[in-house]
Amino acid sequence: MKPDTEQSLISIKTTRQDHRIAWLTALAITIHIAESVFPSPLPGVKPGLANVITIAVLMLYGWSTAVWVSLLRVLVGSILIGTFLTPTFTLSLAGAVSSILVLGLATLLPGRGLGPVGYSLLAAQAHMAGQFLTAYWLFIPHEGLFGLLPLLMTMAVVFGLVSGLIVMAMLPRLDGKTS
Repeated sequence: MKPDTEQSLISIKTTRQDHRIAWLTALAITIHIAESVFPSPLPGVKPGLANVITIAVLMLYGWSTAVWVSLLRVLVGSILIGTFLTPTFTLSLAGAVSSILVLGLATLLPGRGLGPVGYSLLAAQAHMAGQFLTAYWLFIPHEGLFGLLPLLMTMAVVFGLVSGLIVMAMLPRLDGKTS
């Protein structure tokens, strides 16, 4: 038999939206990885600065793009850091899914929306609640864990506020530069 001398190439058509999601996800992953090397103020508590990208994406491009960026960040970030399919990944995914679901519901509210600070605060609270409940149901089913909940939710408010303020400062600079 004669080997085939013609190579067949597969061409995947990508859209401008695909490129946007890839770039924004890469930015969120970079922040996610950078944040993972810094010590946390409490075990398992991080500022979640990659969520700045998710909220900015929500404000600029809508919920479906924010879903892609958020979930791809968790998936690819965990693979690159080496936490894929570990408890850390499970908690991160639970937080991301919780926050993106709450953001989806929040975008359905009538009016002009909550703004970057409101969305960020909601997302941070949902993220922490999702992680907490997952930790309780899967890893530490002990009533004593609930003693940490007020502190964790307070940290979520603080970090959510900081992230929202960062997004609020970013948006005017991005307005008109994105398409």
